[in-house]
Amino acid sequence: MTINNTASSQVGIEARQHWMGVLARASEESLEQRLEGVGCPDYRHVRAPEIGLAMVRGRTGGTGNPFNLGEMTMSRCVVELAGGTLGFGYVQGRSRRHAELAAVFDALLQLDDGLQRTLIEPLHAQWLAARREQSRKAAATRVNFMTMVRGE
Repeated sequence: MTINNTASSQVGIEARQHWMGVLARASEESLEQRLEGVGCPDYRHVRAPEIGLAMVRGRTGGTGNPFNLGEMTMSRCVVELAGGTLGFGYVQGRSRRHAELAAVFDALLQLDDGLQRTLIEPLHAQWLAARREQSRKAAATRVNFMTMVRGE
């Protein structure tokens, strides 16, 4: 099997890491809707969607010695577009379709800069808004123990 690295070399590594993270955090439903809008390209599975485990590692105190925290379920898929561009999808959980959609969009994003604005930026903004809302709700339940009076 030969790997077509021409599309990958044209795309910055940081940009690709960013969009792969956005695709992994996006909901399967929103990716399905956007695929209908873009039109499903011709592709084949290089690695069919599959479910497995990945070891999650942590560091003591955030920067100290590494340790194995535990295993997490993940799904992965590799697709090849008709033009030879490979797309990879790795997502948390047990959704084969989500991994497949992430792989298809990864391949499409390597070829079309316009998708960065029309797909990734709105999905990222949606995720940030949901994260802010969750933080706002958590902050509303915060208790400041330093203001409590002792002994009364």
